[in-house]
Formats: sequence, C-alpha cells, structure tokens
Amino acid sequence: MTTSTTLTDRQRFLDHMHYRTPDRYPLYDFNFWDETIPAWYEQGLDRKWTRKNIHQLFGLDASLGGGDNTAVQAIQTNCGLLPVFEHQVLEDLGDEQIVRQSDGALVRQHKHHVSIPPHVGHTLVDRASWKKHYLPKLQADDPARFCDHWESHVAQHSHPERDYVLQVYAGSMFGRLRDWMGMENIALVPYDDPAWFEEMVTTMGDIAIATLTKVFESGLRPEWCHMWEDMCYNSGPLLGPDHFVQYLVPQYRRITELCNRYGCDIVSVDCDGKIDALLPHWLDAGVNCMFPVEIGNWADPVALRQQFGKELLMMGGFDKHILARTPQAIDDEITRLTPLVEEGGYIPFCDHRVPPDVPLVNYEFYCQRAGQVWGKRLK
Repeated sequence: MTTSTTLTDRQRFLDHMHYRTPDRYPLYDFNFWDETIPAWYEQGLDRKWTRKNIHQLFGLDASLGGGDNTAVQAIQTNCGLLPVFEHQVLEDLGDEQIVRQSDGALVRQHKHHVSIPPHVGHTLVDRASWKKHYLPKLQADDPARFCDHWESHVAQHSHPERDYVLQVYAGSMFGRLRDWMGMENIALVPYDDPAWFEEMVTTMGDIAIATLTKVFESGLRPEWCHMWEDMCYNSGPLLGPDHFVQYLVPQYRRITELCNRYGCDIVSVDCDGKIDALLPHWLDAGVNCMFPVEIGNWADPVALRQQFGKELLMMGGFDKHILARTPQAIDDEITRLTPLVEEGGYIPFCDHRVPPDVPLVNYEFYCQRAGQVWGKRLK
C-alpha cells in the first residue's frame, strides 16, 4: 500500500487517520519513563541521546509528549490552574516529606528516589475551598492561557503549506478534578452535591471553549485536538456511565462541535485502563480517537476496531510487557497488528511511556521492525 509520492508528515497523518492510502504509515512513540533513558545509558546508550531527541536515533517521525518534534507540534496554550499553587514543604519526616504540589494536593514524597507520591490530603475539599482556592485560578479569559509571544507563535504555525501536524490541547473535564480532590472525594460529589459537580466540569469546559475559540479565531488550523482524563482503571470507569453521560458528554460535545466547525475532526482523549464502558459515549460526543489504548485484561486495538468499526480512531496499543520479552514476541505482535495498521485510522506505539524494564536492544529491534513493516523501510 505505497505510492510513488513522498508525503509530508501532515499529509501522511491526515491520509492515514482518514482511511486514505499514505505513502507509508506514521512512526511515533509516546516517549519514556524518567528512569528508562538512564537505564539505557548503563546498557551502552550514548549520552548524547535524551528523551528529547532519541526518536531520531530510532528512526521515528515523532516522540509524543516529550520529544523535540518536527513532525507533530503543539500550540502553546494552558487549560490548567493559573497560577499554580506554590510548592510547599509542610512537614519533614526524614527520608520523606509532606508537600503541597502545584495542583494543591498534599502528598507524601520520598526525598531520594522518584515514585508517584501518595495523596495524604487536599486543598480542594468542599464548595468553600473550590470558590476560595480554585475558581480564581480557573478564569477562562485569563490572558496567561496563551504564551507571551502569541502573535509570533500564531504566525509561525499559520503557513498554509506547513508540513507538520499541529495539535491543540483542550484540557481535562474530570481527570484534573480527580487529581485535585482525590478519587474517594470526587466519587461522592455527584451524589452529595450534583449541582457543584456540574459547576466544576462546566468550568473546565468553559476554559477549553474559550481557549479553543481564540486559537481558531487567530487563524490557526490544528488537525488534532487532544484531552487528558485517565478516568478508568483495570475494571472500568471511575465515574459511572450514567453520570458520565449526564455531566461530561455535554462538555465534550461543546468541544468537538467547535473543533469540527473549523475543520479539526480528529479529537482524542488520553485515558488509561478499561475504557469500553465509556467508549460509546465518547464517540457519541464526537471524541473519536483513543490514546494510548492501554493493554490489560480487557480489549486490545484489534478487538476495539471489530466492536466499534472505523468510527473509532486509535493510537498506542502495543503492549509494553511484550517489549520487555523477546525479539520473536515483538515481531509476532507487529505482525498481528499490521492488518489493523494497513486498514488505517490506527497509529501503533507502546501503550504508555516506555518503562525501564524494556531493554535497549529490544526497543531498537522494535523500532527497526516497525520501520520495515509499517514504515516500509528496507534496511
């Protein structure tokens, strides 16, 4: 499925995600855990390669979420807290400390090694703390939502013949609220105070709409709008489908309708875990791409395509555990996913950031084979 014409990264992405025939398939990854590249240095990787540029070593088009990319570039906007909370050490516990993070959550943090710190408290606990500490940081019209050099940024990305994919971020309707409140706390709000829950998700939606509106009215025309949620775990969603439809779908629909009016028809959400209970509702709301399709004891990209058809676009979905096994296991999975890649609407890469248990030689082999099979490179 090749043509004689070499496409730009932008054309190749659009052709592939719209089920047209590209010259070859896009080759991306989703970047790496902080510990992965240092582990590879111990395995012989030259230290000139970092998370920013290592995709060039592997012959990839782009490293999403951390690389210095030319193939995929992002519009510089901010849909989060402005300003963020000051980082504060609240209590010293020897090897650990209690700190207030930039999002207001209180966590128990180890001083000497990197890990995901557990929450021990929250600044956002009720309506009063929402109004006092968070609403002032969530003004939709805050000019700080756009980079200082906005006009030149717009000019840089407005060239009608640009050859790269342009992405715009639309924030988070639920995932950030969960981070700020904690899972147990936010799980109760739709029952205890549904009006407040609706106010919070609508506030997040208002920020997304105001930000996207300024982006589109400036003349920028991104191909891809992206959101982050992480609202599922290994058994299903963290918010029931009924509440999801009642409160979140209207916000997603506002976003997708705005994007579609300006020709941006690839709208993705980053959600880990078992997403199948929410997927029909995301699709109904116009969110048509799942990223990074995490693999577990649930459906994989092949099964999801069989269930939802070509309406569902996907990125990711290559089992990270297979990357840590053998070259034969990696090759078998590349072979298994190839018909789906060739069908279109699916860009495969590791189903999250590449973890440090993946040996360097394995990832080199994976990228080489992906280049041969999906990138049609023969060396």
